[in-house]
Amino acid sequence: MRYMMLVYTKEKESGLTSEQAEELKAAHRAVIEEATRKGVLQGAEPLGPTANATTVRVQNGKSLITDGPFAETKEQLAGYYILDCKNLDEAIEWAEKIPTACRGGEGCIEVRPLPGMPARSGTEAIAGHAATLNG
Repeated sequence: MRYMMLVYTKEKESGLTSEQAEELKAAHRAVIEEATRKGVLQGAEPLGPTANATTVRVQNGKSLITDGPFAETKEQLAGYYILDCKNLDEAIEWAEKIPTACRGGEGCIEVRPLPGMPARSGTEAIAGHAATLNG
């Protein structure tokens, strides 16, 4: 089962020195390298700053486009990992290795399964997925 590890952290006022920021990057690289060696890494990438985000909402058939993230929060979605794990327990073990995981009360990793899209072709797959999302 594939799992997405959503990395949340404080984007502003991180208070990291340049040396600490480099250590954090190196720690992320170490997790990525280990996950690659063990054959579970499907993808990992940081996200750009929320100042560059655009949020799209559709209401009554009209698009409402705003600058910035979906919601103002203390922590922002900073990046993700996608790992192919045997089960949730293994996914949690990997999440605990991600260096942003709730160290010092800041940041956390949200672990979510990626069940995949239904095995259909073309627009049927998209319509089926939309029906699933809309309940």
